[in-house]
Amino acid sequence: MTDGAPTARVTPARVCLARRCRALTEARWFAATVFTLILTNAALLGLETYSGLVDDWHHWLRLAEHACVAAFTVEIVLRLAAHADRPRSFFRDPWNLFDLVVVLSAFLPVVRENTTVLRLLRLARVLRSARFLPQLRVFLIAVGRSLPGTLSFLVVGALLLYVYAMVGWVFFSRHDPEHFGSIGRAVLTLFLLMTLDGIGDAVRAGLEISRWSIVYYASYVLLASFVLVNVLIGVVITSLDEARDMEAEGPPTQQGPEDANLLRERIATARRALDDLEDELARAAVHFTTPGEGRAVVAARPPAGRTPASRVGQQ
Repeated sequence: MTDGAPTARVTPARVCLARRCRALTEARWFAATVFTLILTNAALLGLETYSGLVDDWHHWLRLAEHACVAAFTVEIVLRLAAHADRPRSFFRDPWNLFDLVVVLSAFLPVVRENTTVLRLLRLARVLRSARFLPQLRVFLIAVGRSLPGTLSFLVVGALLLYVYAMVGWVFFSRHDPEHFGSIGRAVLTLFLLMTLDGIGDAVRAGLEISRWSIVYYASYVLLASFVLVNVLIGVVITSLDEARDMEAEGPPTQQGPEDANLLRERIATARRALDDLEDELARAAVHFTTPGEGRAVVAARPPAGRTPASRVGQQ
């Protein structure tokens, strides 16, 4: 009992199991094997796109797929066992959650009966290679961190497209109905012009209608192709730098309730060991001294519960 709450005990068997599995999963050959399995799964998925090959090797391809599923299942079980002493730490890692969902989804009845969904999940296994490729992992983290800024970019871009599409419909719908006949066609035309594809033809067609059309197209290209795109690039680069810093620092260590209870239990064990050691030293001192000196040593001992080790444990 510590601080009014029972201490969660971790059995030595679980600690030993976690230590052995952790040594296995952190080995370089283990990571290389899993990465090879991921590439093999991707190759099998690509081979299944050839109908003639599937007809001739259907049985062997199915057997190889089952072998990959079994291997991935063993891998995720080993990773779970590596956190047997601290189960919650496994679920704090987003990559562990992603791996667990991808592997367990293959055993769901609805997924196994739907060929399309099953192939998409098998394709998702390819993304697991990011765990073993630091640069790809940094890139995916950067993409995730750039989503808020990207959403703001999309909102501003949508407003810009709508405003310029309405202006284009007002001025060019009568003379160029193919590109500006409706708001939908105008938005599609301007979206394609954002990549500067066909901007020359659009400007020439606009000059045949009015000389002022050059102002319309020039301002749109300046805002859409230069300003907004550069802003998006800046958001992605900033997120990429932040992701690199996070990868260099490593995952944050968060101490959960189980970790705190385990630490309290270790402190209590160390305190009891120090108390026993001090008692043994005191008895040895009494045994090897004269009776008078022995009484002095016994009298000098602090009362029970007030030993330095006890004070360390109380802190």
